[in-house]
Amino acid sequence: MAEDTMIRGTRPGEREIILALYPLAFPDEDLRPLVSALLDGEDDTLSLAAFAGKSVIGHVLFTPFADAKNPQASRGALLGPLGVVPHRQRQGLGDALVRAGLERLDDVGVAQVFVLGAPAYYGRFGFHPEKSVLPPYDLPPQWEGAWQSLTLSARPPLSSGRCTFPAPWMQPALWLP
Repeated sequence: MAEDTMIRGTRPGEREIILALYPLAFPDEDLRPLVSALLDGEDDTLSLAAFAGKSVIGHVLFTPFADAKNPQASRGALLGPLGVVPHRQRQGLGDALVRAGLERLDDVGVAQVFVLGAPAYYGRFGFHPEKSVLPPYDLPPQWEGAWQSLTLSARPPLSSGRCTFPAPWMQPALWLP
């Protein structure tokens, strides 16, 4: 990560510059409605951005949720989306955003973090294919191994079963190719 980069929690007035990042990072997918809904949510979604000066060059969201079978015992979080502007990709910025988020989630007692993403990328953080805690919808066979989790600290993992996430994540189209 370059020296001119700062990672911090986002502020309400930065919404438009955050949303402007996503068409650059994902030109074939419109993630702005999802990101906007997550930023508007009343839950404690963790929104971190990487800045170079006043420009947002990377952003990640972590959406917390309760253990469906034991909501008082454990909390989980869903990582995503994670986006970095093309000219700053492959420079460690995505890694730094994910690691900063995992550290903050661990500090507030989140037990397990989940992601639907490339196993080779997320495996370097310690994520592994998840078979016990299931996403809200069945995933297509070509995404075998893409649903992954990471248990934080020495906390017990969430109970087995299907996850129920906040409303913005419950759109079936988000879970299909």
